[in-house]
Formats: sequence, structure tokens, C-alpha cells
Amino acid sequence: MPSRADLAGFIATALLIAAMLLPVISIIVLGITSTGSVWGHLASTVLPRAITDTLIVLIGTGIITIVAGAFTAWLVTMYRFPGRDIIDRLLIVPLAMPTYIVAYCYVELLDAAGPVQTLLRTVVGWETARDYWFPEIRSPGGAILVMSSVLYPYVYLSARASFVQQSICALEVARTLGRTENGALWSVALPLARPALIAGVALVMMECLNDIGAVEYLGVETLTATIYTTWVQRQSLGSAAQISTVMLLFVFALFTAERFSRGQAQFHHTTSRYRPITFATLHGWQAVAATAACLTPFIIGFAIPFAVIINGAIIAGIEAMDARFWSAIGYSLTLATIAAVVVVIVGLFLAHTKRNSRAPLTAHMTQLSGLGYAVPGTVLAIGLLIPLAGLDIWISSTTQSLFGVSLRQLFAGTLFTLIFAYTIRFTAISLGTIDAGFQRISPNIDAAARTLGETKFTTLIRVHLPILLPALGAAALMVFVDTMKELPATLLLRPFNVETLATLVYSKADAFEFEQASVAALAIVVAGLLPVLLLHRAIAHGRPGHKTQDGRPGRRSPNSRPDQPLNKSSATD
Repeated sequence: MPSRADLAGFIATALLIAAMLLPVISIIVLGITSTGSVWGHLASTVLPRAITDTLIVLIGTGIITIVAGAFTAWLVTMYRFPGRDIIDRLLIVPLAMPTYIVAYCYVELLDAAGPVQTLLRTVVGWETARDYWFPEIRSPGGAILVMSSVLYPYVYLSARASFVQQSICALEVARTLGRTENGALWSVALPLARPALIAGVALVMMECLNDIGAVEYLGVETLTATIYTTWVQRQSLGSAAQISTVMLLFVFALFTAERFSRGQAQFHHTTSRYRPITFATLHGWQAVAATAACLTPFIIGFAIPFAVIINGAIIAGIEAMDARFWSAIGYSLTLATIAAVVVVIVGLFLAHTKRNSRAPLTAHMTQLSGLGYAVPGTVLAIGLLIPLAGLDIWISSTTQSLFGVSLRQLFAGTLFTLIFAYTIRFTAISLGTIDAGFQRISPNIDAAARTLGETKFTTLIRVHLPILLPALGAAALMVFVDTMKELPATLLLRPFNVETLATLVYSKADAFEFEQASVAALAIVVAGLLPVLLLHRAIAHGRPGHKTQDGRPGRRSPNSRPDQPLNKSSATD
């Protein structure tokens, strides 16, 4: 029979997960119950195009990111070539660049009136765009270019972590059986990394589904853009909810595929000794080719857009830092700070409950928190607005009848709604980071604390929290930056007098004031660089036996004996 503490933890977890699933439930209910002629028109004309464009962007981006991410991760992990150490860090820097900002930059650069086509017309002598052919950036192909150039680091990080953790013995066995280096990659390394690759691609596709700023600016009618235009421009919330139910099918498919892949992974190390990865040094044209291949994603995903932003910020000058800009910074910092604190607290509670509960159902429920990250911001906004607006109406009518006072907008259209949306969307990030921190704490420590008279709560406060401080800080930092650049939910749920840096960039770019938007875009990018580099450090030091740069030994293999010497690994030199 479960204890009172377990029962209380189960009830609290169930209520928290129910609140996080509220948007999904309300979307499904409204989508089923809504009727109207607008839906019939959308289903026959708009929806097929939206599904087609969504599939094109998802598949195209998925293919490019898995090729670019896995290939560059293999080169960086297994070979030495000029600039490898710095390239390893540069390859994840595009994560600091929001997709909508990159879309604005490439349209500014490659559009018919941009500098590239203008230079071509000047050099060759063409007079108009009709005299030549140039790839259209405002197209599904342009969306794939933008998405893949920014999102490939998700696959790179997953593949890099998997390659670093793999036993070098398995690769050596493949070589002794006649496999070449490329053969070992295809027959051993990639199959072992399959769950990590699928997880990375699933994250990429979830980000593609969530994006609204880039696809709308590029003129691609994905499901997300269709939901937004149906709600805001056609003023049909019911039809938007019905399209959202279609989009949820994509979300559930991706979420289920990622969880199934992770659950079916049965790859194990057969040795407790981790030997250093033996790098193959590349020379001549091979070294040049490896350097160029690894630099290309960084240049496309960060260097070129960043140069465009810097140029726009210089043109705009200090005049762009007006009262509206500083107000956006204030709101962005405030919202991001509150969201980081709330989300870390929620993640800590869920991870602690999962660690201490004896009920298997509690652990399964905590996994549902990851669904919030998969739900696109537009769907999340509709799913929150409906029940909260209904709650406001009920409270207002109740207070009017009882006290003669009408209360309005207590929840819907307030900062509370924004924080609620951020909590639902980013709890998965916090929970994953903190849960990984808990897994590094031996259960024997908990048992020792209990024998000394500590309760589960005091053990958390006095024992776990000091050990978890790095994980808590990393989780807070990642949530902070993700909140700073979050656009879809913020755009749809913010109060009328609130503007963040993300919405400021969106509104300026929509008004074709790119230079004015560049200053706010630069602030978002700079804020995102620090956590991205910290994330790289966590991945780079992930191999057991790693020796830190200051000469201190890294962590041991979990199965190694205390009297065994730590193996020095050059996997992340």
C-alpha cells in the first residue's frame, strides 16, 4: 500500500500534468464540437496546401539536418584536421539564432532587391529579374534552407554525444573484420547512434511545426501559418481549432516515434574500460575538405545571417534604441526570468517525485510533460485562451451576481497566461536536465540521509540541491534563452501593451523595417550564445574517463573499480 507521501506526490503530479494537458484537451473538444461553413471551405481549399507544404518542409529539413548533423559529428569525433577544436564549438552556435531572424536575413540578402541579385544584374548586365533565373527564397525550398541551417545542431549534438560515448572496441572489431573507416561508420557507429539521431530529428521537426515567423515571412502555408491566419485574419477560432487537431496528429506521430525509438534501444557497452578514441589525422586535400565541410553549416546558419544583422544594426544606429526597444528588453528579461524560476521549480518537483515515488504510474505521468514541448505555440495559444477566457467569464458573472462587481481579464490576455504557456512548453527541458542530474546521485546517499533522520524533503534541501546546482543553473539558463526568443505563443497571448524583443523583431520585419529590427535581433542572438556554449561543454565532457583541460580527472565509468586508474580520453581535446 502506498504511503501518504507517495499518494500526495501522485495526486500533485496528476494535477500538474492535467494542467499541462489542458490546451490539448480543449483543442480537441473545440475541434470536435465546432461547426460552420468556414471549416468546409478551409478543408477543401486551404488544408490540402497546408498539409503538403508542412510535409515538404518537415521531410526536407529532416533529411538535410540528419546528413549535416551526423556527418559533421563523425568528422569532429573521429578525425583531426585544421581548426577542429574551434569548429566543434562553432557547429552548435546556430542554435542561438532564431529561425525567423535567419529568414529575415536571407530575404534581405537574396530577394530580387537584395545585394546578391543586384550585384548579378550589375555585373552581367541584366536589367530586370525576368532576364535570368535565381532560386526563390520565398518558397518551401527557402524554408528548408533556413530551418535546416539553424536546426541541424540538434542532430549534431545528439550524434556527437552518441559517438563520444561509444566504445572504441566496437569500432576496432569492425576494422579487424575488414571494414574500412566508412564501413565502420555505416555498420557500427550509425546503428548504435540510431536512437540519438531519431531523437535529434524529432526535435528538429517539432521546431519546424512550431515555427510561424519564418514560414509566414517566406510565404509558405504550413499548418502553423494557416492556424494563425484563420484565427487572426479570418476571425474563426473554431476553424483554427479544427486545423489544430489536424496538426496534433503530426505532433503525436513525432512524439510517439521518438519515445518508441528511445524505449526500444537495447545497445549496451560490453566493457567497463573506456579507452581513448584514436584520431585519424587528415592531410592535404582531405584535411581541407573536412574543414570546409564542417564550416559550411556554420557559415550558412550563423556567419552570414549574423553579418547581415550587424550591417543592419550599424545602419539603424543608436536611434533604433528608442523607448519601444528598451521596453521590449524589460518585458523580455522579466518574462524570461519569471519563466525560468517557475519552470525550474516545476521540473525539480517532477524529477524529485519521479525519483522517490514507488508507483510506476507516477514515472509514466512525468513523461507526459514532454508533450508540452511538442505542441506548437499557435496550438498552445488557442488551447489556453479557450478555457481561461471561459474561466474569466464564469468568475465575472459570479462576482456580478454575488457582489455586483464585474471582474474581467483575470487570466486570459494577461502575463499569467504567458507564464503558463512558457511553463507548459519548456518544462520538458527543465525536467530532462534536472532528472539527468538526479541520476548522477547515488541512491546510497538518500539511504544514508534517511538513516540520519532526514525526510525526503529535508534530503532534497540539504543534500540534493547543493549537488544539483549546476543542473538547476543549466536548466534555468536554457529556459531563459528559449523564452527570450519564443515567438508564436508570445505573439498570440501577450497583452496589448506588452512587447518582447521577439515580437518587436516580428513587427518591424513585417513592416519592412529590417534595419530597425536588427538591433533587437542582435540582442536576442547575443543572449543565446552563452547557454549554447555551455551546452557544448556538457556534451564535450560526456565521455567517461575524460580529463578536463585543467588536468583534473573526469568521472569514472559507472562499472569501474575504485582501484582502477582513470583512462585519459582525447575524445574532446
